[in-house]
Amino acid sequence: MMIKRSFFGLAKPRFAYESANPAKPEKISMPKIVTLFCKTPYRGNGLLAVGEKVKTGQKVLLYGDSDAYIISSVTGTVSSVSSYIGDFGKSYTAITISASAQEETEDVFGKDPAEISLENAKKFLAFSPGAPALEGFSESDKSKIKTIVVCGVDTDLLMFTQQYVMKNRTEDISKGISILKHITGAESVVIAIPRADNSDSKPCGMKNAGAVGGASGAEIREIRSEYPAALPHMIAKEVLGNVVTAGKTWEEIGISFFSAEAVASVGQAFRSGRVPVNKVVTLIKKDMSKVLVEVRLGTPIRDIFNAFDVTLNEKDRIIIGGPLTGASVYSEDFPVQPDTDAIMVQDAESISAVSDYPCINCGECVRICPVNVPVNMLVRFCEAGKYQDAADMYDLYSCIGCGLCSFVCVAKIPIFQYIRLAKYELERMRLANLESEEAANA
Repeated sequence: MMIKRSFFGLAKPRFAYESANPAKPEKISMPKIVTLFCKTPYRGNGLLAVGEKVKTGQKVLLYGDSDAYIISSVTGTVSSVSSYIGDFGKSYTAITISASAQEETEDVFGKDPAEISLENAKKFLAFSPGAPALEGFSESDKSKIKTIVVCGVDTDLLMFTQQYVMKNRTEDISKGISILKHITGAESVVIAIPRADNSDSKPCGMKNAGAVGGASGAEIREIRSEYPAALPHMIAKEVLGNVVTAGKTWEEIGISFFSAEAVASVGQAFRSGRVPVNKVVTLIKKDMSKVLVEVRLGTPIRDIFNAFDVTLNEKDRIIIGGPLTGASVYSEDFPVQPDTDAIMVQDAESISAVSDYPCINCGECVRICPVNVPVNMLVRFCEAGKYQDAADMYDLYSCIGCGLCSFVCVAKIPIFQYIRLAKYELERMRLANLESEEAANA
């Protein structure tokens, strides 16, 4: 990560993405156990029982009244089915599988072109590496999504996962784009790639992007090298010329975003007839050195640390994601999931302190905000739990979640976390009110 500061104090500091030509990922050996999170709360007895045998690539449904599923990334025996509570109290069902030495792979697709359908993609690929965002598409309304954006650049700093996939998996990406256009009815596909600087120079290490675009009919567009240009809201504004109204979903404005790895997973699955189960992750060590790792989905991050001699001491921090938008986890047992693009380890001595000091009105957060939110006022209402006022009066929903405000805060207020909590609480209240209304009308 490169931080560029102006000689004049009032100018914004610039956080530049690093261009990279990362080496081929180092493969981690088969884990003894994997843990997979199903996006539905644990409800006790379901369709999956402890002791049940599963194959690599097998689709596993947990409850008969839910479409939520996982894809087994190993061949083995289910050793536990339990509840897992994630960020902000979000509940999942955690399935732990003990891997066996002999691997059996389940083929879920044949070679019949008729099987290349949105229905099959939704049935089997939502849990594949990159977590393809297929839920916004509908067979009954294929005109809903007009544009698919393929993000060939990582959304946070210090990460190289998408850059690597974009450069080295051009065949799978080309096929994935062609399939997505066919099954979704999208009118256009745009591939967003980074460039070395703000000049008209060639994209950094992305010469293969032109071949992908030519083979698939996608349009190649370069984005600025300054963070947060790779976040979806910024791409929509600066690449597509589409300013997203606060509170609107991407589907409502006709755009769908896929990471390069998600598109490659779609292409690989329909080409091979099997659901991909290997994930590419950027490991960011304590000294800020970086290495690409290829692991099975569900691998405990402890296995990655052991493979690269990463030692954890008391009060060290594990972050899933990048330094600005990642989330802390508190156990080495936490598993690699389909959307895990980076794992970062911070030494206790290098962790910036947070505080409950009041805002000093320095204005740093306001100056650096890429969408001009009055952050100094917004955080006051978020701290006080006045979430609706924060939304109505100080543009809570205009925040794009880049985390720059927390990074530059002189008072060390965890602004980004307060804003995330406010959005979560408002959504929770909205769903509770909706359930109450439905119950009253039943």
